[in-house]
Amino acid sequence: MLGTLDEDQRLGQLLMVGFDTNAALESLDDEVEEDHVGNVIYLGGWEGADKVTRTSEHLQGLVSDSATGGVGLLLAADQEGGEVHQLRGDGFTRPPSAREQARMSSGDLAKAATGWAEELAAAGVNVNLAPVTDTVPEELGRGNEPIGKYRRQYGSDPETVETASTAFIEGMLAGGVEPTVKHFPGIGRIRNNTDFSSTGITDDETTRDDPYLAPFAAGVEAGAGLVMVGSATYTEIDPDVPAMFSSTIVTDVLRGDLGFDGVVITDDLNAEAVASTPPAERAVKVVAAGGDIALTGDASVAADMLAALKEEAAADEEFAEKVDASVERVLALKDRMGLLPCSEDRIIP
Repeated sequence: MLGTLDEDQRLGQLLMVGFDTNAALESLDDEVEEDHVGNVIYLGGWEGADKVTRTSEHLQGLVSDSATGGVGLLLAADQEGGEVHQLRGDGFTRPPSAREQARMSSGDLAKAATGWAEELAAAGVNVNLAPVTDTVPEELGRGNEPIGKYRRQYGSDPETVETASTAFIEGMLAGGVEPTVKHFPGIGRIRNNTDFSSTGITDDETTRDDPYLAPFAAGVEAGAGLVMVGSATYTEIDPDVPAMFSSTIVTDVLRGDLGFDGVVITDDLNAEAVASTPPAERAVKVVAAGGDIALTGDASVAADMLAALKEEAAADEEFAEKVDASVERVLALKDRMGLLPCSEDRIIP
């Protein structure tokens, strides 16, 4: 399949762009049809399954030989539960918070997650950017802006997080939706939110063999097809760059130590944590580190990101090989999801 796509179509598989709930139905048509973008995330709080279904059908209807080489789109949403549920209203159950989910038995949580996944799948959403597998230490608690403040963590010890997040993953897979383990290697020990701050986002504790990595390892073992890498910095692993730009974290730790051979997706590249890097360069740094899908909530930067990826691939043979490896991982995931023209259980007509 890799060989059937032209260069622009291959590069488009490495981007996921945001679709705001207030945008027009056709607002991403050019990005998919002209720029060949292969993946979309729903943002802004979508009301009602009918609206989401209509949008999903429209987006997948843009798939063609000329646009994406016939490859279907990943359509993603943050549907964790509690305060974070981008899809709501008729047709969607609001999952309880992670803390409440953790009080359920593994069997009950997996069964509930299967039901939530079936609702997403019925609306055309095939990727859930959940569960959160970050551990927030009890002494930090709500002082942790990105996770603890909103009670997004399953617990304050990695054992609790591992048990609950694994059940959630198993339920999502059973319901036909790909789960995403996030935010590797963990943002539970920082104070500020990487989306809005460039300070207070350094973790001075987490190491390559840290117990807090266990829930991520368990998620990989449970079969999660995607792992999201965050934009915090980890002085004990790689003090020089944010995690999503670090080959030590992405390639050596996640792929090497944890053995993950699936799709590595970034947290939002519009984050303040990486604002000092020009948008186009952010995508290049992601792939250079061993990442696969650069997620940007701002679709307007897609063309510049794709141009930068293309220019770097033309100038650097090693980078071009990384591009192909990333595209192959994305296509492998999409094949198991039935999104390729040659997939055994093709779901995109």
